[in-house]
Amino acid sequence: MPSFDVVSEVDLQEVRNAVDQANREATTRFDFKGTDALIEFSEKELSLSATTADRLRALYQLLEEKMVKRSVSLKTLDAGKIEEASHNSARQKVALKAGISQDVGKQINKLVKDMGLKSLSSSIQGDHVRVTGKQRDDLQRAITVFKEADLAVPLQFTNFRD
Repeated sequence: MPSFDVVSEVDLQEVRNAVDQANREATTRFDFKGTDALIEFSEKELSLSATTADRLRALYQLLEEKMVKRSVSLKTLDAGKIEEASHNSARQKVALKAGISQDVGKQINKLVKDMGLKSLSSSIQGDHVRVTGKQRDDLQRAITVFKEADLAVPLQFTNFRD
């Protein structure tokens, strides 16, 4: 029986490249001179820091531009609120969302049921959802429905088997 998995993964190497490019541009741009603007990369989150909240917002916008150029979905970024730090500086934590939560899995299951195809079924399996069906065309129709749905996480479709 044909099946595929719906997953939400982040390419950490591309995120690291985008952060490096944004840091490099922040050091050379005139509007960032003297602001100590910096993005630090860790496995699950990014830390942005600058001297003012305005420069921090500009740094976040620069990061978004670099992420789009590196083909990383902006849905993976979960920006926290801007905090005031010492010496009149500001910082912000940006979490990287990966994996399909139970809520998103339920939304995907509901989308499958709303399609009205009895040959399709879906089940949540940890951090991914497996969709099975009798015909390949039904599975391809399900993929287009998932792409059109505006879910909170970026979706990839893997492990397509006939």
